[in-house]
This record gives sequence, structure tokens and C-alpha cells, in this order.
Amino acid sequence: MADVKFCGLTRADDARAGAALGASYLGVIFAGGPRRLEPAAARAVLDGAVGAGAPRRVGVFGTQTAAEIAAIAEEVTLDVVQLHGASDVALVRELRSWFGGEIWRVLRVRADAAEGVWREAAEDVDAVLVDALVDGAQGGTGVAVDWARLADSLARGGRPRRLVLAGGLRAENLAEAIGLVGPDVVDVSSGVESATGIKDHGLMRAFAAAAVRGGR
Repeated sequence: MADVKFCGLTRADDARAGAALGASYLGVIFAGGPRRLEPAAARAVLDGAVGAGAPRRVGVFGTQTAAEIAAIAEEVTLDVVQLHGASDVALVRELRSWFGGEIWRVLRVRADAAEGVWREAAEDVDAVLVDALVDGAQGGTGVAVDWARLADSLARGGRPRRLVLAGGLRAENLAEAIGLVGPDVVDVSSGVESATGIKDHGLMRAFAAAAVRGGR
């Protein structure tokens, strides 16, 4: 079964719903875009799902420096930082000197990514998140990668130790995506929204249930 990450959260009520549905990760945005939050607001959202068994807290970053990321991670008490911007090995190593949690690198690709890109992306990070390459956007677009071609590229190019799949996922297509790609984590934002940044709890419930079914 793939773990579930509900991302782009802007309301504490949605974080509580995600925790109640058994999500492993809850994400807030510090990069650009309409779901971006200031650190104090992000902490208030994630604090809606605290306590024993609470999901791990993920912050999504763009062009911030390692020092800026580490400061926000401490303020919001993040477990994972997700790097959408240019994240070379030097940045990751500097960040590790301040931050003790997981570091995920985002790889925005077309489905037929060149061989070797996966090994390079996985260097020095705990997971690689794959999202569709959409010009002018850093994520949350609802656009899916061609999963069959992606699976072939992963098989040829050296699959990362831990793979997170994002982009265009919904309850209706999740089983197909899991069956073809076999991700460790499935990441959804716009696919469970009634409006930008507003999660629909019924759609969240259906997505969580589909993640269980898709792993069988």
C-alpha cells in the first residue's frame, strides 16, 4: 500500500481530516503559488493534527536558502523538507548541517526522462518526488505524467530508493498509477479540492480508500 500525502493544506480542519483518514504526511507550501502560507499560519494549520500517531509534517520550498529553510522548519516543527527549486548536492549537505529530518528532492520531468536522471536526483536525499513538468509552474497543477512511460524510464534509469508520485492524481485514477509506477508515497493537492486550497473531505476520503485498494 502506498502512503498518502495530502499537500497544499491551508486550513486546520483539512489537516485534522487528513490525519483522521490515516495520511502519513501533511504538506504546506512555502514556495510560490496560491496555496503559499507564512510560517505562523502553516504551523497553525499543521497543529490541527497533533498527538500520538499524527502524520509527518512536510514543508514545500522553492528558492529559499538552506538557512531560510532550516529556520522555517524549526519554527513550524517540520519532519520533512521538500525542495522544488534548484537543489544541488551542496544545498542539501548545507541543509543537513541544520536540519535533522528528511529531505525530498522534486524532479519535474516529462515521462521519457533520460536514463541516469533518477540516480542523480536521488543523490544525498531521502526520497525523490516526481511531478509533471509544466512550464511556469512549480507544482499543484493537476497535470499527470504518462505513468506507463514513466515506469519504463524508472526501470531503465535506476529507480530511487524511495519514490513519491505527484501530479494529476485522483481517487479515480490512483489504482492505475500505483499499479504502473509502484510509488512508496502518493501526493495529492488539487485532486481533492473543491476550490484552490480548500480540501473536500469526501474527495480526501475517497483518495485514501483508493490508495489502500491500489496497493493490493
